[in-house]
Amino acid sequence: MTTERIDPPLAGDERTQLDSWLDYHRVTLAIKCEGLSAEQLRERAIPSTTLTLLGLVRHMTEVERSWFRKILEGEDAPDIYFSEHDRDADFNDLMSHEPAEVFELWRLEITRAREICEGRSLDELSKRIDERGELFSLRWIYLHMIEEYARHNGHADLIREAIDGAVGD
Repeated sequence: MTTERIDPPLAGDERTQLDSWLDYHRVTLAIKCEGLSAEQLRERAIPSTTLTLLGLVRHMTEVERSWFRKILEGEDAPDIYFSEHDRDADFNDLMSHEPAEVFELWRLEITRAREICEGRSLDELSKRIDERGELFSLRWIYLHMIEEYARHNGHADLIREAIDGAVGD
């Protein structure tokens, strides 16, 4: 199955642009993982890092959950992969979940994030504060999520190329 990615519109209102760019980067990560075996998704293909494609999806699942459910919405949503003993368990404990389950959890968090954002103003503030006692606007969260995906999609590019030579945006 080939994942379809839609380019963000070249013109549009701010909300349309933010939604489109975030979805573009979400789909980009999915494309980077397409067609690989469970072993390849878990492969640490670049010796200098513990990053894997599966680890990146697990990480972004936690990031989606944290920013939209915990911080913006104020939900008491427990971590899925992180633990007190290993804050990098999303990258380190790759055998605890099968890839199909990881991708399903990621899709569920994306769906929940969309539901939470539906109809909200970009100026709406989060229900939880940062370490300085400040609130985040939904606009800031969108921009941060786009930056987070873009950075990790760069990692995914390198990992995928090291695994099987596949390149592309």
